[in-house]
Amino acid sequence: MESSEYVVIGAGLSGAATAWQLAARGHEVILLERTLPANDAGSSHGSARIFRYAYPDEFYTSLVQEAKDGWDELARLSGKQMITPHGAVDYGSVRRPERLATVLEARGIEHELLSAKEAEDRWGQISFDTDVLWHPGAGVIDAHASVAAMVDQAVAHGLALHTNWEVACITESAGSYTLTSVDGRSIKAANVVVAAGGWLPKLLGSLSLPASFLEHFPEFEVRQEQAYHFPYVDGADPASWPTFIHKREGWQAYGLPGGRDADFRGQKVAEYNGGKILPSAAEQDGLISAENRRRVIEYVEKYLPGLVPEPYAETTCLFTNTPTEDFIIDRSERITILSPCSGHGAKFAPLIGQFAADLAAGAGSVPDQFRLAAQATTAGAH
Repeated sequence: MESSEYVVIGAGLSGAATAWQLAARGHEVILLERTLPANDAGSSHGSARIFRYAYPDEFYTSLVQEAKDGWDELARLSGKQMITPHGAVDYGSVRRPERLATVLEARGIEHELLSAKEAEDRWGQISFDTDVLWHPGAGVIDAHASVAAMVDQAVAHGLALHTNWEVACITESAGSYTLTSVDGRSIKAANVVVAAGGWLPKLLGSLSLPASFLEHFPEFEVRQEQAYHFPYVDGADPASWPTFIHKREGWQAYGLPGGRDADFRGQKVAEYNGGKILPSAAEQDGLISAENRRRVIEYVEKYLPGLVPEPYAETTCLFTNTPTEDFIIDRSERITILSPCSGHGAKFAPLIGQFAADLAAGAGSVPDQFRLAAQATTAGAH
């Protein structure tokens, strides 16, 4: 039976980042992926994820600053830029751009707070309904290329990548873990890191975790999100479009240049958490809701005059949400669980890898906010 010091389950952004960090530190690592790294059935595929500093909580903004160092290191090592600068605009009565500006000011991050008219004078392709926060340091992450680069770095340090290896269960015996695939193959590991994304809820009961640890897990909400690519009017240059988050009562939309996914000719637009809830990722069907499509088209017609309100492409992806939208990074014995999720985890990937590697190797800790016990206390207080 094959064996390894560490086995990482899931070759999305968080799993690839963790495998990279562990391998770079000289550990023996196997990375298991149920199909292929950054595949379309997960949460880390495609070329368009928002990178931004704007958070109402200074805690997360400070983590983005730390994560940026990891992105810069990955760019240096790979020779490829993973984040394309576009800047970002945040607006809407619930988004509260003035509060976001206060956080960015406290962290020393370049930004401007503009009136709606000032913003429309600058970005006529967008209609704004409140003051607007602009911060030029934001951009677009190429998720698929980032996963590939992190896996390449890990392989250069000795990582063994196993594709088409879907984990069915993990059993513990005599101080080690045996991972068994759905087709009966087995691997023995001294330590396991689970970064299974939307498959985590289904796997949890098969991981040999103590009941006292499992009882702290929040209820995961797995959603099949839907996104649409709308063409730029008159073939506008994608570089002229910022990313945006528009949050008002009862509705949150976001958009970003679609990059390679959209043939570089359209903006990716979606309703945040507008997709159907699934028992787990295994139940996704890739079908678009006609009602959701209609809502997003109506939104584009009203608020995005720089787009033709007829999507030329559409796709689904997975969000795995926690009740507080905080990440989960925790460990029981020698199993480390990652769920850096809730639709905003991609930008933190290199830092998540550092946190998870530290925790799995006993070399450091993670913020208390990401530990299950702390989240259980927080959830009980609301």
